[in-house]
Formats: sequence, C-alpha cells, structure tokens
Amino acid sequence: MRVMKIHIPEITDDGLELVFSHDGTWFRNLLPEGEEGLFALERIDVTCRAQQVRESIYIRGSLDTTVATGCSLCLEEALVPVNSRFEYTLTPRGGELCEDQELSREDMDMEHYDGETIDLDPFIMEQIFLHIPMRVVCSEKCAGLCPQCGINRNHGKCSCHENIADMRFSVLKDLKIN
Repeated sequence: MRVMKIHIPEITDDGLELVFSHDGTWFRNLLPEGEEGLFALERIDVTCRAQQVRESIYIRGSLDTTVATGCSLCLEEALVPVNSRFEYTLTPRGGELCEDQELSREDMDMEHYDGETIDLDPFIMEQIFLHIPMRVVCSEKCAGLCPQCGINRNHGKCSCHENIADMRFSVLKDLKIN
C-alpha cells in the first residue's frame, strides 16, 4: 500500500503522476475517534498530477469510491458513490497571520505546506465528505421508520395510526385567524 504523499523533490519539470488505491482500513484510521462506525468504504482509487511552479505546488486529480453510511429515513446501510475531481494550490507556509490581517480571496483558495512532503490524506478526506449529501437515503422509495412503533416500513406494515395528533397542540385546533 503506497502512502498518499507527495515528496516535492520528486516533481520533475513535466510534473509527477501519482496513482493510489487503498482499502477501508485507510479510511477508518483517518476518522476521528468515535466516528469509525458512521462511515465506511471498501476501496478508494485516487489519481493525481502534481506540478511545481517556483515554490507553489498545483495538484489536480480525481477519486472514485463508494461510501457506506446510515440511511436518514430507515437507518439501514445506504451506499453513496463518490466520483470527484479536485484541484489544490499549495504554497509554503509563511509567517503567521496577525489577528487583524485581512485575507484576500486568493489567500482563502490556497492551502499551505511545510517541509518537502505533502500529505494528501486530508485533501482526499475533505473531497469525500464534501460529496456526501446531508440527507442520505438508501433508495428513492424508502418508507422510513414508523414514528410511533419504530418498525421499518420497508420490511412490513404496522397498525399505528398515521394522523395521531400531538395533544399539546389540541388547544390550537379551534383557533380562528382573521
């Protein structure tokens, strides 16, 4: 398993082409403690090209994976395909910014690196999480869980009534608005 790092002295005038493939262990090891069970993937394939212009490093690439996570409606496993193209511009980390210093748009679009090695793991993780929707569903026809008894409506029906009113709001039933 090749580590997803760019060693800057290896970048030639023509650039450096990199191809990485990792299994789910790589992904699990990068997740924050306590979140290992929320997301999973079997395999990730990454290709990228790094080019150097003076001290700036330009990285352009793509990744392909499928993330497994819980369905927002029924809590069963949902698969989310992630096919992403990405571009990053990295510059050497300069002096620390002052609290009063204003950032330009260009400053906000750049990342920074230290030393002669750039770790791509944070950039790849960022791309994966940017492409997972806020509300993941296992299928368009997912019926979700019954709010009264909790049965998964995709696997069976329950005898709960759909229109059970919340008694706390019963006083509003007769409210007239002019």
